[in-house]
Amino acid sequence: MLDIPTDLPAELVPLSWLIGVWEGTGVIDYGDHAYTGEFTHRVSFSHDGGDYLNYSADAWLHDAEDPEKRTRLVAELGYWRLALTATDADAGPGLLPALAAPVARTADDIERLRNADGGFDLEAALVHADGVSELYLGQIKGPRIDIATDAVVRPAGAKSYAAATRMYGLVEGHLLWAWDIAALGFELGAHASARLARAE
Repeated sequence: MLDIPTDLPAELVPLSWLIGVWEGTGVIDYGDHAYTGEFTHRVSFSHDGGDYLNYSADAWLHDAEDPEKRTRLVAELGYWRLALTATDADAGPGLLPALAAPVARTADDIERLRNADGGFDLEAALVHADGVSELYLGQIKGPRIDIATDAVVRPAGAKSYAAATRMYGLVEGHLLWAWDIAALGFELGAHASARLARAE
């Protein structure tokens, strides 16, 4: 059963099934020289009253001979939100205050944002601990999200990483996800997937 928090802004209701902390395991298999094996993953989606979800994710590789020994694979932080056009009622860019009084959107306002496929356009801005940043665009339709990078920005010293797609879905109470990447000279292809259970 899905409980929608009563304090959510209307813009977050389509994303509400993501809220919480999710933990589980997944598999990695990419390229002809990449690691093939299992990892543990912890993902958190939370909200602080804004029209976006806060996102954080960590993954660790465990030593087959010593389960207590682990190596961090990735740490990500970011924001997920419906794709909305900024107006004078929104602050920014930078620290610029809004030029008009804020307007609280209603459920009816959000319903009018449905795209031609019956879902909602979505944006996710993520930054990795190694300095790589990704802007994903896509859609959320019911308990499924499909997003693809619109931009990947990486420092000069980062490994080659050109594009990615991600899919998230709520299946039998579990968060399932798959992450395809184009990196290290390889074409876009399957990279990692996981099945996570709600931990909090």
